[in-house]
Amino acid sequence: MGKTDAKILDTDIMIAGGGMTGVAAAIAAARNGARVIICQDRSVLGGNASSEIRMNISGASTIGKELEVERRESGIIEEIVLECSVRNPQRSASMLDLILYEKCRAEPNLMMLLNTTVVEANVEGSRIRSAYAVRESTEESFTIRADIFVDCTGDGRLGYEAGAAFTTGREAVEEYNETGASQNRDAYRLGSSLLFTSKCMGRPMPFTPPEWARKFTEEDLQFRNHDAWDFGYWWVEFGGTLDTIKDNEYIRDELLAIMLGVWDHIKNSGNHPDSENWALDWFGFLPGKRESRRFIGQHMLTQNDIQQAVDFDDVIAYGGWSMDTHPPEGIDAKDEEPCNQPFTPYLYGIPLRSMISRNISNLMFAGRNLSATHIAFSSTRVMATCAVMGEGLGTFAATAVKHQLQLEQAWRENGIVKEAQQQLLRQGAFLPGIMLEGNLAKLALISASSEQNQGKCGYVVDGHTRSVHGEKGVRPGLTTAGTHRWMSEPGDSSPWLELQWEEPVTVSRITIVLDTGLHRILMLCHLDALQKQMQWGRSQAETLKEFKLIGHDERGRTEIAHIQNNFQRIIHLPVTLKNLKTLRLEVISTNGLDHARVVEIVCE
Repeated sequence: MGKTDAKILDTDIMIAGGGMTGVAAAIAAARNGARVIICQDRSVLGGNASSEIRMNISGASTIGKELEVERRESGIIEEIVLECSVRNPQRSASMLDLILYEKCRAEPNLMMLLNTTVVEANVEGSRIRSAYAVRESTEESFTIRADIFVDCTGDGRLGYEAGAAFTTGREAVEEYNETGASQNRDAYRLGSSLLFTSKCMGRPMPFTPPEWARKFTEEDLQFRNHDAWDFGYWWVEFGGTLDTIKDNEYIRDELLAIMLGVWDHIKNSGNHPDSENWALDWFGFLPGKRESRRFIGQHMLTQNDIQQAVDFDDVIAYGGWSMDTHPPEGIDAKDEEPCNQPFTPYLYGIPLRSMISRNISNLMFAGRNLSATHIAFSSTRVMATCAVMGEGLGTFAATAVKHQLQLEQAWRENGIVKEAQQQLLRQGAFLPGIMLEGNLAKLALISASSEQNQGKCGYVVDGHTRSVHGEKGVRPGLTTAGTHRWMSEPGDSSPWLELQWEEPVTVSRITIVLDTGLHRILMLCHLDALQKQMQWGRSQAETLKEFKLIGHDERGRTEIAHIQNNFQRIIHLPVTLKNLKTLRLEVISTNGLDHARVVEIVCE
């Protein structure tokens, strides 16, 4: 197997890395018309969320006040999580693997190369001409030629091979004037973890640790809560003082010794007698990695950027997780808290320029290898935030391809950036301070069968698709207070909403945005205590389950769509409606709420 035997593949966009970032980027780019190849070095997609590692997909979401602060990520990641909730009430990690695989497989513009590792890049001047990838399982290799190359590998393998500028470790305070930074620059980083799941078997279940397992006392774990045993501990962490790429095999071995040592303490120390009937069900052999390389882009995102929630003109995604730093020594820092988590005051924007390489002109990146300082990265690194970065990147890259522009020109053109931003909003993504334009529904007179004082029917065209005006929402000035949705009266047995145009319009697409309870957390998680805070295993109660769209155009009255058993937030309906006079949405049922809610109606 050599380069001379490599299969040559041509595409518009090549994406290395099939974690949540890469999956979202690939789906977004493919849905927007670009030809995409995604290379994933494992047999499953999802990265740290996959069945191999099983970390829950955290992000900006915290439990917010209903109709005031809705922080949960929307767009492609919301589509995936809503489907996982309905199809996976048993909370199987492998079901998420399957859903991600199905989502990618369903896109005709997307080619998946699983078990395929990018090992080399061919660079001419400042441009990547091709990437070389190897699939040992089939004894094949591939030379992949593309216009835009994207590194979502986490470790930055593609960019590293291409010679892209990057950094590692922690910056000093003086470099970016960050109050959370270290006094001096060092090579330390966040460590890696191994997780486990366990079951109560209803009878005594002895555990004999291997002789190489570490030993821990209650004093060793005094700052690390271990009273719940159904799901492992993120603080089983090691490797922050090492090279998390080059030393990964050693880190894995040590993490196994640590994780099994913690379980040995729970089972055999005598401090936790209630664990007698509990047994390990699964544990990982692939470390969940937090930090390695971070690329240097056209903009380096900093602590000050996210604390001040800078209103970037080229905002392409958003975050809101705490600035979550850990002691580099991990579990061996037994006299320290395992994390320091000062919350960001607002949801903050992430600029496109932090996804564009400083020195490789056709390289983009997103995920934990974003162009960010260690402190800023400590907030952006979580997977739901990475996924919305991926969707932003993929949508922009496809926009550049559509206009046949090279990347180095496209990201500098405000019109192209704005077009991508508007397309992201149409897809259901949220960008702080950006509102949808070009909605023909805003020209209509809107009426309803009933409405609540805080949910007027006219709100469905106000351009806002969530409420984020309360505490820990967006920075003042970037939104308007209000529910931003129509809500019928609870006693209305047949709710309807109608748009009537004085001058008929021609419509080629209708988008309905529904309420999916974005003020709640929703993620696949194996921790029972966290799962109880969700509406998991079902559709979200606020979401319309069944409704009809009725139009009146030049052909007369027409049933445009009859949507049944719906659980999704965004409904896209390609239509051909000429001289449309009225559009009526008739609600038949919700998924549990006692009144109907519609967030936005978009006609284009």
